[in-house]
Amino acid sequence: MSREKGDPPLASAGWGSAIGSLRNTQYRWLWMGNVSFFFAMQAVSMIIRPLIALDLTDNKPAALGMVSFAVAVPMLVLSPFGGVLADRVERRRLIMIGQGLALTGEALTLGLYVTGLLRFWHLVLLATGMGALFATMMPARQAIVVDIIGKARLGNAMALNMAGMNVTRILGPATAGFLVASLGIQGTYAGAMALYLVAWLTLIRVHPSRPPAGMRRLPVVESLSEATRYLRSERLVLLMLLFGLVPMFLMMPFQTLLPIFANDVWGTGTSGLGLLNAMAGLGGVAGSFVVALRGDTDHRLRLMLVSVFGFGVFLALFGFSPWFGLALGLLLVANVFATVFGVLNNTAVQQLIPDQVRGRISAFLMMSFSLPMLGTLPVSIAAQAYGAPLAVGVSAVLAMVVAALFCLGSPTLRGLDARVRAELDA
Repeated sequence: MSREKGDPPLASAGWGSAIGSLRNTQYRWLWMGNVSFFFAMQAVSMIIRPLIALDLTDNKPAALGMVSFAVAVPMLVLSPFGGVLADRVERRRLIMIGQGLALTGEALTLGLYVTGLLRFWHLVLLATGMGALFATMMPARQAIVVDIIGKARLGNAMALNMAGMNVTRILGPATAGFLVASLGIQGTYAGAMALYLVAWLTLIRVHPSRPPAGMRRLPVVESLSEATRYLRSERLVLLMLLFGLVPMFLMMPFQTLLPIFANDVWGTGTSGLGLLNAMAGLGGVAGSFVVALRGDTDHRLRLMLVSVFGFGVFLALFGFSPWFGLALGLLLVANVFATVFGVLNNTAVQQLIPDQVRGRISAFLMMSFSLPMLGTLPVSIAAQAYGAPLAVGVSAVLAMVVAALFCLGSPTLRGLDARVRAELDA
């Protein structure tokens, strides 16, 4: 992959190196579109949709899990097919089609809500449709970054992607939380839809991203079988995918329970919910820049393990915090560790896999988005039965135990650093 004229030297250091990928014009447009899209998505998924679900079900916590479950199932089931599409069609066009349909679905939800016709089963059905759209376009969104930036600066680009997403975790829910108090759910929802439109328009400035030359157009089932055979032959990639899902499934579902913490545990309402999401996002931004400033490292696995345990410890402390102010600080630190883990894991996978299967393997990375929502159902049921603090604390401890057993039992995984270094040197 050739670098653009404005790209900085790969050896540059400091702050200029941390934001170096943004000097690539194509990547900059893609990054701005991602920020706009995820700003709207965070506002809807973390504030607007949960508030609507609680309103339609007389404030039942299990309703939050049901809506998240409805988004997660199609993401989990259909993402492999999205990966097939990402490997055989023009990726930018696929993303634009998906985002256009997402905007249409949100407009339908808002229309039903404004007219008083929205029912909870409508919300679940439309959330299922959104999950299907995310499954279709997210593998292409992952793969197009490598097309634009190349492997040499991939770690920096993915860290900046994660930083942008976590900025939206601050501004999206925080802004939505405060706007709901003044404009209501309807006005806030309309603003989120405007951002979806901005995200679609920025993609017009991104060049088309076509499949790799010589890519075989196999039938869908055979194409999926080819990706499965690749994972069987590349055990390290498979282990990395599975290892990356452990904290995502067991710990990240805490995000959906934040309305319960805000309302029932600390009694801070929508403003407190906005602050909780903002601190989680701020921690994510800090974690992203830790990776971007650190650059490539020969101690990926060690740093990933430290991050998993840091995430678990601080998340458990957050769940049992008796004071709202202390909980904000604990949540920030927990998300620093969570983001460092996620960026290192995803970057290592992308550095290991060849271009010919990038879209399909990126589809497996999609599980890191869907499993937190899938895990929300049992966690929310546990929260309803035993309380949100205990549900979050037990999940965090369980994740740390599983991660430790996972690493101790896998010599292949322990060879990660040497393998990635060999790939980059080659």
